[in-house]
Amino acid sequence: MSDPQRRCIATGQILEKDLLLRFVVSPDGLLVHDIDRNLPGRGIWVSCDATAVELAVKKRLFARSAKQAVTVPEELVSSIDRALLRQCLALLGLARKGGMITTGFAKVEKALQSGKAGLLVAAFDGSEDGRQKLRRMAGSLPQINLFSNAELSQALGRENVVHACLAKGAMATKIMTAASRLAQFRGRSETNTEVPE
Repeated sequence: MSDPQRRCIATGQILEKDLLLRFVVSPDGLLVHDIDRNLPGRGIWVSCDATAVELAVKKRLFARSAKQAVTVPEELVSSIDRALLRQCLALLGLARKGGMITTGFAKVEKALQSGKAGLLVAAFDGSEDGRQKLRRMAGSLPQINLFSNAELSQALGRENVVHACLAKGAMATKIMTAASRLAQFRGRSETNTEVPE
């Protein structure tokens, strides 16, 4: 089994793979963000943080690490942000298809009261009153406030989704992990943080 730790080329820190982004260089020299970490080629690892990626681009560390000329795509940081966001929303969509998601204030409230919920998701642009009430009810339950009402609605195939929760289980953990990576990339230490600037 491969070593679960790698060194970030920007900061020099040795970190768990889950805290890093993997890149590979394509045969024609283009830098590719390997979001699923399964593309062939030698991995280049950078902390899952927009600032670290910007530093690696500015100091030409990708080419140095690859020991070859590397074409870095324009707007690399924003394309990584979009890819991490898409990954989160796709997982939410899968959870919906699997019947693991409850939406709507009253239904989410009921799920929280019953103790069946494993993860609370709230649109950052929804009503503050409703979010506060459910957040208090959720207590120490993991919570995600990274997505807009429009993003949640599109992912879950419903109109005006502000509140949702996931049943306990592997999918809730998977979504939490993906959301944590997105929050970390955006410079937030945890997913319970509030609205993107």
